[in-house]
Amino acid sequence: MMTIESKKVAGKLTLTITGRLDTSTAPKLEESLKESCNDVTELVFDLAKLEYISSAGLRVLLSAQKTMNQQGVMKVINVGEEIMEIFEITGFIDILTIESIQHRG
Repeated sequence: MMTIESKKVAGKLTLTITGRLDTSTAPKLEESLKESCNDVTELVFDLAKLEYISSAGLRVLLSAQKTMNQQGVMKVINVGEEIMEIFEITGFIDILTIESIQHRG
């Protein structure tokens, strides 16, 4: 189960993703990006409530990064420790701009 909260203000699109970004939910995010990324110069993924990301989810982030490389900037914020570990293992830490990391105490 995944929900996407979308907020667009003057060329900046913030997507807050809650739940699991996996094989069954990645197409929903991909579709959402196709519909709303045309006139965006800044794309922000808020992953504070993301519990899990699979290779399908990583593929969507990579595709979004490639798109934004041509039309603006993309950043990932509020990355939890589990998701950050996946980014580190897969090398995505070097591909994505990660601005803030959530530490759970």
